[in-house]
Amino acid sequence: MQEVKWGEFKIGDLFDINRGNISNQKELIHDSKGICFIAQNNNNNGFVDTVKPQNHKIFKGNSLIIGRQTGIVYYQEKDFITTDGVLVLTAKENFIENKNTGLVFVSALNKKMLSFGYNNTVSEAKLNKIKIKLPIKNDTIDFNFMENFIAELEAERIAELEAYLSVTGLKDYTLTKEEQQALDDFEKLKFRKFNVIDIFDVKNTGNILSRDIVENSGKTPYLCASITNNAVSSYISYDEKYLDKGNCIFIGGKTFTVTYQEKDFYSNDSHNLALYLKKEEKNKSNYLYLATCINKSLKHKYSWGDSISNKKIQIDKIFLPVNNYQPYYDAMETFISAIQKLVIRDVILYADKKIAATKTIVNKNN
Repeated sequence: MQEVKWGEFKIGDLFDINRGNISNQKELIHDSKGICFIAQNNNNNGFVDTVKPQNHKIFKGNSLIIGRQTGIVYYQEKDFITTDGVLVLTAKENFIENKNTGLVFVSALNKKMLSFGYNNTVSEAKLNKIKIKLPIKNDTIDFNFMENFIAELEAERIAELEAYLSVTGLKDYTLTKEEQQALDDFEKLKFRKFNVIDIFDVKNTGNILSRDIVENSGKTPYLCASITNNAVSSYISYDEKYLDKGNCIFIGGKTFTVTYQEKDFYSNDSHNLALYLKKEEKNKSNYLYLATCINKSLKHKYSWGDSISNKKIQIDKIFLPVNNYQPYYDAMETFISAIQKLVIRDVILYADKKIAATKTIVNKNN
């Protein structure tokens, strides 16, 4: 990277800019074999669902999208349709041939999007004037460098992941008999309603405004009501009298974001809730299972205009698996252990596949 030469390029010179033509998402019809529907979501790369293609403008893969209100840039690998709130950037000379190249453009463009948001929406006219920095060779964009750099960077991260899995013992993803049985018996579990306050002690969290913190000033999680990054907005150092105890379920009050928090934390809003299990055995696996139960049982009740509160949750009920009419905590723990192993298995297989693919790309371009 120290030896790379950089050039500036206007977005309008590199891309054709268009907008989606979907104004009413409710008219879309789900189809598992249909086309990707993309919206200006802040997660899942903008993907919402696969739907039946109707009279919608279809955009080719290897394109970039930008949410007009969010300013967030994503790379889209497959053909897709999108809303009129999304701008689509299609390379004029089809120079984005794969994900690695697309990700470089995403990174370069995201750095220019910081000033955009709901009060300063992105438009075609504004984009056309923006310049981004790209690696060059012989005064032209160095696409080989982009592809190799991203491939090697990904391989490095995957190698670190493999090392971590080995050290922590997570690379063993073989299910025990009990775990396999828990998966097989899941559909047979009986559930019944419980009062939230019979299962948890509920308290409001502390309240530290974002304007009063210094981002990345410490090692303690600073939580907000966001679904991304497990609700962690930053890691800060602050007055410990505002610290909330971890090993609990955290609910973002205004958005009903439900997460498990292992460590002590600070919160950005006193409307957020912390739920602590009353039972003696308070392990992570049980909390993860219970967080999903809370989300499934209550999410339909609450919205931004009718948010959850400590007062409201006092009469709320959640569905839990039972054994002899009591919460079946052993089944919860074993089931989560099995799910974790299945996820780890997929991660390890993905890592092995990506390392092999990276070696092929690097060897091809060298």
